[in-house]
Amino acid sequence: MSRTSEITPEGLKKLEEEIEHLSTVRRRDVSERIREARDFGDISENAEYDDAKNEQAQLEGQISQLEQRLRRSTVVEEGGQDTGVVGFGSVVHIKDQDSGTSRKFQIVGSTEADLAGGKLSSESPIGAGLIGGKVSQVVKIPAPKGTEKQFKITKIETA
Repeated sequence: MSRTSEITPEGLKKLEEEIEHLSTVRRRDVSERIREARDFGDISENAEYDDAKNEQAQLEGQISQLEQRLRRSTVVEEGGQDTGVVGFGSVVHIKDQDSGTSRKFQIVGSTEADLAGGKLSSESPIGAGLIGGKVSQVVKIPAPKGTEKQFKITKIETA
């Protein structure tokens, strides 16, 4: 059973570009390696050939996975959302009520999530907790050891 996932238009573009790059440039490079390895002679005892064929199998598997992810993705438009409420694609500024540190995240689908890059999954505890929140609201997020994190939403923007 395949599960659909939400993706931003930017995430869709990156996914399509990655598939295109792997399907053209990388396939061509691997095919060239296989051709060169065949030129070394007997392929039954040719380590370069075996290595190139293994790389080809991994590449095809990676392309297949990305194409499957693309088929399961539903693009959620980011524009036109109410900037008073956190939603998919929103850029939300939060302040940790315990430490006082402020962070900015864009709420994205799980396949696009990159915490270091400021992209927070809508399915993560914090992302799910922020969705539907409003400016000045303190959102309480359950943490693993029974504790609770509190974040104040300081600003909401469209991406």
